[in-house]
Formats: sequence, structure tokens, C-alpha cells
Amino acid sequence: MRKRTVIGSGLLALVLAGGLTGTAQAAAGDRVHHWGPVQSKSGHGGYAKADVWLSDFRSERFVVSGKLYDRDGHSGHCAYMRVRFHYKSGGTGWSQVRYTCSTKGKSFKLSSDGEVTRADVRVCLVSYRTNGIFSCYTDPIKASTVANWPR
Repeated sequence: MRKRTVIGSGLLALVLAGGLTGTAQAAAGDRVHHWGPVQSKSGHGGYAKADVWLSDFRSERFVVSGKLYDRDGHSGHCAYMRVRFHYKSGGTGWSQVRYTCSTKGKSFKLSSDGEVTRADVRVCLVSYRTNGIFSCYTDPIKASTVANWPR
């Protein structure tokens, strides 16, 4: 009886370790290219900033991830971001909204529903009280630009 438990526990540990390794590899695959900072225009009290990482444009699901920072001194203003995906098959689609009021930053991960040729990363400030979006800057990221990067 005791041998069976040990073997069963060992098998469970092996399966869990394999699952974690696969998850770690998938997460690492999402962060292939470091695009760098995308910063909103300056408002009257500061700006919003996102440090952006990209997956490979050739992947079925394109991922934009990183960390979003609120660099605005007003307590009622927060950092806001959204990504517009331009699909290979035609058409566009917006990601979910991410926002933070933290100067320490908040991690984000936004993904497409298929292959894309371009992703427009939009970083803005948002008024916490009125939900008004202002001081936006959009950085268009094209597959052709990323393809020419040194490897």
C-alpha cells in the first residue's frame, strides 16, 4: 500500500511539474520582443506610461503585455490603456481596457482573437471622477517594423 502512494505522489508531482513547465514556456513565448515605453501626452499634472512587450506577429494569438504606470500627480487622474488589433483577415478589434492609479505600476496582458498585421497601443490619462479620457498617444506597431529588428 505504501509503495502505491509513493508512486502515485511521484506521478502527480511529475505531471504538475510538466504542466508548470508548459505554462512557463507559454508565458515566455508571449514576451518575445521588448517594444519599450509608450507614453501619453503630458497633461497638466503628469502622464501615463506603459512598458510594452510583444509576442511574435506570426503567432495565432498576438499578445501585448507589460506594466502600466500612473505618473500624474493629481489624485483624480489615472493611467489608461487599450490596444486596437488590425487583423490579417481584415477588420479591427479593440482589447479590453486596463487602468491603474498606482505609481508602482500594474501588469497587463492583452491578446487578439487571431493573427494581426498591426497593433495600435493607446496610452492615456483618465479622470477617475468623470471617466473622461484625455492626453492620449497611440503608438502603431507593425509586423514589418518588428521583422526588421536585429535578432
